[in-house]
This record gives sequence, C-alpha cells and structure tokens, in this order.
Amino acid sequence: MSSLMVQGTTSDAGKSTLVSALCRWLVREGVAVAPFKPQNMALNAAVTEDGGEIGRAQAVQAQAARLQPHTDMNPILLKPNSDVGAQVIVQGQSIGNMDAVAYHAYKPVAMQAVLAAHERLSSRYPVIIVEGAGSPAEINLREGDIANMGFAEAVDCPVIIIADIDKGGVFAHLVGTLELLSPSEQARVQGFVINRFRGDIALLEPGLRWLEQRTGKAVLGVLPYLHDLHLEAEDAVDTRQVAKQQECIRVVVPVLPRISNHTDFDPLRLHPQVELTFVGPGQPIPPADLIILPGSKSVAADLAYLRSQSWDQALQRHLRYGGKLLGICGGFQMLGTRLADPLGLEGTPGKMAGLGLLDMQTELRDAKQLTNVAGTLSLAQAAVSGYEIHAGVSTGPALQRPLVQLQGDKTDGALSADGQVAGTYLHGFFEQPATQQAILSWAGLQGAKGLDYAALRERDLDRLADLVVQHLDTSKLRALCGADHA
Repeated sequence: MSSLMVQGTTSDAGKSTLVSALCRWLVREGVAVAPFKPQNMALNAAVTEDGGEIGRAQAVQAQAARLQPHTDMNPILLKPNSDVGAQVIVQGQSIGNMDAVAYHAYKPVAMQAVLAAHERLSSRYPVIIVEGAGSPAEINLREGDIANMGFAEAVDCPVIIIADIDKGGVFAHLVGTLELLSPSEQARVQGFVINRFRGDIALLEPGLRWLEQRTGKAVLGVLPYLHDLHLEAEDAVDTRQVAKQQECIRVVVPVLPRISNHTDFDPLRLHPQVELTFVGPGQPIPPADLIILPGSKSVAADLAYLRSQSWDQALQRHLRYGGKLLGICGGFQMLGTRLADPLGLEGTPGKMAGLGLLDMQTELRDAKQLTNVAGTLSLAQAAVSGYEIHAGVSTGPALQRPLVQLQGDKTDGALSADGQVAGTYLHGFFEQPATQQAILSWAGLQGAKGLDYAALRERDLDRLADLVVQHLDTSKLRALCGADHA
C-alpha cells in the first residue's frame, strides 16, 4: 500500500481536479488506484454502492479511477445547515447536527473512523490518492486536524501542494504555506504543482527556479488553464456557459442560501439549447420558460428566504403566464401545502406553510433515504435515473400523479393536474439525455435534443490525464505514490 496526498494553498486551488487527473492517469497506466478524502465539507453529495453518501467530488474521482463510489472514499462529510453548524455524516450515515465547538471535541472519534476507512481501502487498492481540505496552514484548525497534515502524519504519507496561479500571488501562497507548517510537516512535502497557468511558460521559469532554491522542494509541473473543463464543482456554483444555439429555452434556478447538489444543473448549463440563469440575492426572477427550485439542506429556512426575496410572487406570475415549474428534492418539498420538522433536524422544530402548488405535505424524519434509482419519466416514457438523499417523507393526493415510475412498482414525485408544476426527489435527474429531452419539450422547446453528459465527463477526465503526462513529472509522481511497485 502507498498513499500520496494532494493539499492546496487555498480552497479551489485545484485539489479535487488534480486527484481526478492522477486517478485517471494511473488507471490508464494499469495501476489499481482509489481516491480518498478524510473530511469533506460540501452540500454536493452522491449515493454510494454501499448505501451511504459522500462528497460529489469523491464520486467523480471514483469514476476517474473507474470504480463505483464507496463510503470508505470519504468517511467524514460535513453538510453545513447554518453558519456555525453542520450535519455530520460518518461512513455515509448521519449521526446528527453539531456546532463547530462540539465537532472539534468529536474530532478524535472522527479520526478513528478516517483511519479505519483508509486502512480498508488500502487493503483493496495498492495506491491511494488522498485529497486534503482547504489549506494545511489554517492555524486555528491545526489542533486535532484530520483533513490535512494531521492525517498525513498519522498514516505517514508524502504530500504535494497545489496552488492556483490564476488568482495571483502563487509564490507567496506556496512559500507562506510551507513556512507555517511544523518541521516534520515541511519535510513531508515532496513538491509543488502550479495550476491554471496562462501564457508563455518561459516567462515563469525564473520564478520556478527561485521557488525550488528558496524551499528546497521540487516543482513537479505547471498545469495550463483549461477554459472548457467541466467537472462537478465541490462548492461554488459554476455559472459558465457553452455556446448556445439561436433557438434556446430559458431556464432559471434561484440560488438558495443552503442550496444542495447544484451540480444537478450542470447538464442543462452545458446544453446548447438551454440558456440557464442562476438568480442570487436581491435579483428579480427574469422571464423564463422553466423555473427549477433546487435542493436545500435547510428547506424551511430556504423557503422563508425565498419569500423574503419575493420570489414566491414571481413564481405565481410565472405560472399565470403559462410557464413550467419543477422542484428537485427540497425544492419539491417546498411546492406542497405544508412542511413539518417536528424533531428540529434542520433548525427550530415546527411547521410552516409551503407554496401550496401541489396537494401534499412533507414531514422531516430522522432516517434518511439514500438510494440509487432508475425508472421511466411519465411525461414521455423516457428513461430516467438518479439518486435520493433526503430526510423528508411526502404524502398526499398529488403523489397519485407521479412524475416517475420507478423500478419495482415504486413511484417518485408528482405532476399537477394542469401539467404546469412537477417535482421529484431525484438528484442527477438531468444526466440522462432522454430525461433532458422530455423535460425541455415539456417546458416548450421545439426540437429538443439530449446532451450526453456522461460522455462529456469521460472526455474531460481523459483530458486531465493527458495533462498529467504532458506537464507533470510522472517519474517522480510514480515514485511518490508507489505506482512502480503496485
């Protein structure tokens, strides 16, 4: 067994992308490799083959390694439900909510879960590529650290540090991060990778030589900026668009404070027939053919926020003018007549009125529904697949008109009698081309086509592996991760 850990100078430095790239490069080299992230904080999650949930980025990394996602790949997942607290997921299952102080006290227990998961994964795969979280130089988080150097020290693995030159200050980031580490941690760092470089590499060479002389650490390579790379984002909503055809359908997604699984919309964002607009705080909802209410980690709070923005009035106006409205997971729950949280799973216990657009009620319960499903969309008998991650149980007459007929004589979601309002619990809903085509046709797009999103993801994973070969020191990387002995 051998592990190599990728840490970053900042969040969004490129850790997730580099881990994906290394996994795909290694598996193409014939090396059995698996991704691992000790602790992830994200509201984008995926359901695993063993019936748990992990960060969406680790699911993509599993695909890069040509594996099915497993809870051992991300044993600790923190899903923020306020500015000071989060739901704590251990080995794929929720153990409840904790504030920052309580979780800090829990870290020794969390570390045992992390080490056990890493040991199990290591017994199955000779090479593990590990992703850190944030930065290893967060002084206030060093005590009891399980996400970065604390883990690396515990399992005695080498570390490489990646930094984003596109943000500026890359040499200060790298040198400063190294300076803030302890002597043993500094010795553990085996090299640097510079990410998102634009321009002539010759102009960067003097800086690279200085960096190596100043730190005594090797620069393992410089990765170029890829304008059209599209992999699911771990945190920030990706608003980039591709070139659109002249005839497009207008789709709007209100961005809620605790929006979850916003990667659901990547297939629409990349679709050449869809003009996708994310609407943020203080912005009015523009005219649209289809409005989609996204998932939410705090449904009641996000519904109250939606009303505070007067977006509920905009939804009513949208429907009066014949527009279509779709809710996904938490957004689906908002469409009902009532939302109840008697246990206070997402905030203060209580209940509140929903938008009243579907005749159903939802009660949040302790047990989560975590499952991968497949079925048929009732709109056009189109194949659909996705995954459920929710604590709510919905009941009511609206469910007698399901949106999806699932395998095993089960149903999902609802479609209003007038055909204007629909809802589903399925994340990953738009990844099937047939589903995209059916929903876009329902929303009024003539000649709607499907986008092969899975093929796009595979293309970009292979492009990342090509960049490893072209721009990084693969001999040193093979030695660091133990691939030569795998």
